[in-house]
Amino acid sequence: MSEQGEHAPVVELVRGDIREGLHHGSAVVLAPDGEVSRRVGEVDRPMYPRSANKPAQAVGMVRAGLELAEQADLAMAAASHNGEPEHVLRTRELLNRHDLTEDALRCPTDWPLREDERDRRASEGFGKQRITMNCSGKHAAMLATCTQRGWATEDYLDRGHPLQIGLHEVVAELAGEPIPSVSVDGCGAPLFALSLTGLARTFRTMVTAAPGTAERRVADAMRAHPWFVAGTEREDTLLMRAVPGLLSKSGVEGVLAVALPDGHAVAVKIADGSARARLPVVVAALRSLGIDNEELAALAESGVLGGGRPMGTVRALKGLFD
Repeated sequence: MSEQGEHAPVVELVRGDIREGLHHGSAVVLAPDGEVSRRVGEVDRPMYPRSANKPAQAVGMVRAGLELAEQADLAMAAASHNGEPEHVLRTRELLNRHDLTEDALRCPTDWPLREDERDRRASEGFGKQRITMNCSGKHAAMLATCTQRGWATEDYLDRGHPLQIGLHEVVAELAGEPIPSVSVDGCGAPLFALSLTGLARTFRTMVTAAPGTAERRVADAMRAHPWFVAGTEREDTLLMRAVPGLLSKSGVEGVLAVALPDGHAVAVKIADGSARARLPVVVAALRSLGIDNEELAALAESGVLGGGRPMGTVRALKGLFD
């Protein structure tokens, strides 16, 4: 386990008997009482959680008065979905129930994240659309919140909009620290910086909140409907299905945060932004807490191919959380 400071080596790529690559990153593990029990690398400096902030933003929407027809709709509010047909349909229905069309979305147009779905839509003559962008569920929920509160929808992404002011306050509260920097996320929404420890604290707060609170409602919706949070063969879906009661949300640039029902929480940031390196670190952290099963073991490493055949693996360094 490294001392606090710069990012540390966390994941290796081994091909044959040679280490071919090495990812650096940082990780923090919180005990059920919220104290840091393990740390690797830099866990107190500001970073952008990216889509790992979505659960906290969904909490802010519920606190602002958002009421949705089904629990799965709330899971979609915190989603980075694949753009599979059910994702698109649920997002469209959420807009329709509030007399909104896809034109109200202010996220950029994009292809579905899932490659076969992208190919299918392209073959049918569809191009990039706002509703197939992975953040469209969050944007539809933002618009629904504005409609229910009587707020303007045209400028719902502006930092000075009542919705975004409220979300800023809630993200800071759940993280237990002030937001040191605000930028713009890939979807166009305000992006709030946190420390890795603050991100882990957010997830711990959500799973340990009292039933019926906004925090717990979002956590329960995501855990009940993990497929709507991400989609087929995605990390968050696989993790939440592998470990009962686990809350998980990833973010681009190598971010992944999880929390267990007992209050243990883990947050990871890979320095080079690699998505392939974050899951092995989270699995290693969960194993260090005594959480393991066949499904989780299958996520611990990813294969490296040569000529279409297995030639190596991507795995967390041994003793990373010792």
